[in-house]
Amino acid sequence: MPDIILVSRSAAETLALGERIGKAARAGDVIALFGGLGAGKTVLTKGVIRGLGGDPDQVTSPTFVLMVKHEARIPLYHFDAYRLEAAGEIFNIGAEEAFYGDGVSVIEWADRVAEALPPDRVDAHLSVTSETERRLSFAPTGPQSEALIRRAAMVTLPAP
Repeated sequence: MPDIILVSRSAAETLALGERIGKAARAGDVIALFGGLGAGKTVLTKGVIRGLGGDPDQVTSPTFVLMVKHEARIPLYHFDAYRLEAAGEIFNIGAEEAFYGDGVSVIEWADRVAEALPPDRVDAHLSVTSETERRLSFAPTGPQSEALIRRAAMVTLPAP
């Protein structure tokens, strides 16, 4: 499946895109967020929790907590790898149980822990293109993440 490239013209559009992903998400889905400060990683995550039926106001950047579990129809495990010095440190904060457990995992600053991420995940690259516009690129890396992209109707392709 080719990368899906979208342009968001506002935080509301990024939130809505995250909501589509959250509505389509299933336990074991992993979304790795790559992008600099202000790229929209936390806004996209707020949308995912909304789509899961949780409260987006409870989602903040967990930089000082490293991982927050949010309750919804299925739990959201929200990781922030910004302060981690080595990829393996993510396992010290419960990543393995989250990645292969009962919820959806979203990892901000995924580039810092790329070697420790599960092989099947959605790699989401977000970049700032203007004050209000963001470029979002979604790349599934395996069958489960490809199924998530299909369910989120981000692309219409024939079923495999």
